[in-house]
Amino acid sequence: MTSRRALLAGAAGMLAAPRIAAAWEPARPIQLIVGFPPGGGTDLQARALAEAAQRFFPVPIVVLNRPGAGGAIAAQYVAGLPPDGLNLLVGGGSESTSLPAFRDLPYDPKRSFRAVLRITRQPLLIVAKRGTRFAGLREAVAAAKAAPGTVTHASSGIGSIYHAVFVLLSKAAGAEFLHVPFAGGAPSLQALLAGTVELAVLAPEETGGLLQSGEIRALAVCSADRIPVLPQVPTLRELGWDLVVENMKGLNAPAGLPDDIYASLHDRFRRALAEPAWTGFLERTGTFEGYLDGPGYQAATDGVIDALRAALAR
Repeated sequence: MTSRRALLAGAAGMLAAPRIAAAWEPARPIQLIVGFPPGGGTDLQARALAEAAQRFFPVPIVVLNRPGAGGAIAAQYVAGLPPDGLNLLVGGGSESTSLPAFRDLPYDPKRSFRAVLRITRQPLLIVAKRGTRFAGLREAVAAAKAAPGTVTHASSGIGSIYHAVFVLLSKAAGAEFLHVPFAGGAPSLQALLAGTVELAVLAPEETGGLLQSGEIRALAVCSADRIPVLPQVPTLRELGWDLVVENMKGLNAPAGLPDDIYASLHDRFRRALAEPAWTGFLERTGTFEGYLDGPGYQAATDGVIDALRAALAR
């Protein structure tokens, strides 16, 4: 009787005690959705992150490319999906920062997503092909001043962060360049090598070994300081223009993502940033480690939007 009473009392206590929710586990593959073609900087980061994070997830992590419109096609797609943690935009770049400063979009970069974490700060380079007629960026700017619209530059799309570099440089230098938009960094590099354009903005990882081989030359770094992988390349500030433009990358879920899913995704991908597959990628490419949690990442992208809007309104 005593044991029966104890058993019943224990069962009642279990029913009355608060239930502890199990940690969220994805039931289907997680898709990292990239708004640019394979081979570009965003795609390369996504694939390196997927490799580093795979052991922390019970399901496959796959990269899906939905290129076009400077990343806006992918962003609009993700914004319209259920907030179930299974589809994440690799954002933080053009679709999240510069495009909203140029035009209205079918999503709101400040409200259509829940930021999960930032993974990198990404230096940008202004580059030219070997044999260019320009000794440096000052000479290219002088040519664009002397003959407006004759110096061509590639970007990853109208309103992209790569396009924004030349928009801001043109305003600061009083020069007029001819913009030739492409779908991403990889096609821009191909156009540069083919001689279709004279200048391009690229991330270090998009250049492969072409900088080391001398096939292309870096004329300027758009960060506040020179970067370790290219210590000889001056910054825009050093060349006389008070401009700092960096890309960033992070993961964004559709708005409404529940807290438990956010915490699970954040913690697993945060652990991946210490994996050799990821730290080796950063070392090879010169990309800066740039971890921020979700709220910090959202504040950083909002700040870039506001700064670019202010610059373009001058």
